[in-house]
Amino acid sequence: MKKNMLSVIVAAALGMSMLTGCSTKPAETAAPTTVATEAATVAETTTAAPETTAAETTVAEDTANDVTIRVGGLKGPTTMGLVKLIDDDANGTTENDYEFTMVTAADELTALVAGGKVDIALLPANVASVLYNKTNGNVAVIDINTLGVLYLVSGDASINTIDQLKGKTVYLPGKGTTPDYSLRYVLSAAGLSEEDVTLEFKSEAAEVASVLAEDPNAIGLLPQPFVTAAMAQNDKLSMVMDLAALWDSFQPEEGGSRLVTGATIVNKTFLEENSDLVDIFLAEHEASIAFTETNPDAAAELIAAQGIVAKAPIAKKALPYCNVEFISGDEMKTALSGYLNVLFDQNPASVGGALPDDAFYYLP
Repeated sequence: MKKNMLSVIVAAALGMSMLTGCSTKPAETAAPTTVATEAATVAETTTAAPETTAAETTVAEDTANDVTIRVGGLKGPTTMGLVKLIDDDANGTTENDYEFTMVTAADELTALVAGGKVDIALLPANVASVLYNKTNGNVAVIDINTLGVLYLVSGDASINTIDQLKGKTVYLPGKGTTPDYSLRYVLSAAGLSEEDVTLEFKSEAAEVASVLAEDPNAIGLLPQPFVTAAMAQNDKLSMVMDLAALWDSFQPEEGGSRLVTGATIVNKTFLEENSDLVDIFLAEHEASIAFTETNPDAAAELIAAQGIVAKAPIAKKALPYCNVEFISGDEMKTALSGYLNVLFDQNPASVGGALPDDAFYYLP
């Protein structure tokens, strides 16, 4: 099949957009238009249908193969698992045809989804729920692509359990965003109240990193790859706690929620018209994520080439802590619905005002 030219919008710096909470405001527009295979509508008659020639069959197949899936992503951990697929598409070795767009802010990507500019998008998990509500159910989540990427960082080696945060101050980015909700949930699950721990909010992760640079004994909550970058600049810093691991420790042995960072959604109209292509994407996305997990050197080079992380060595160091994973089907629904429940209990607006119903989850 013919390959379309790779389109990637490269931005200057890694943003915190992948962690945006209820502040994201996707544009409310009509249902997005989609790229679909053209099909003729044949009226029913009592006469036999004319025979289809081999040439006509070939033309129909070529038309189906010419469908290009427009994929949008954010410049961060959620797209680290996508880089092999981007590279394979550029080399013409994918089964589907793709066109990729990468942006730095969640609101940019939600506008593309709401405006029908992309068919598939890799978004913060809660933003996927917000879009579901904003578009009256016109998107479906098809996989989880990234689990927790948040870590408590400090130069104080005595801090290694959650109860030791009592009486301490934690610096974190974005009040009312995923880091805020996730930390509050873990603190509450550990039996700590809001009075026990002081949360000092900064506008972005870079400001938290600056606090740690000035005072290594301070405690900051940062996402990857900011964690790796901060530790590279100050060897006194270390990861003292993994928020995803803490989250998991408070779940039942089976059927618990997960700390989900990124989810992949699809426009439902596109899904209905091209479910076979979406299933192929899922298989190719899973293979791309597996490559990222098992080939860190090559994956780091691709991540740097896409401008997701400035340098390959930093990308390689960050990868093991970015929790890039492929989760689909019932396991995806259990993990994601539980996570959205936690956010909804703290602030319904963080998931769009209402929890998504079963139609939100694509279970092929």
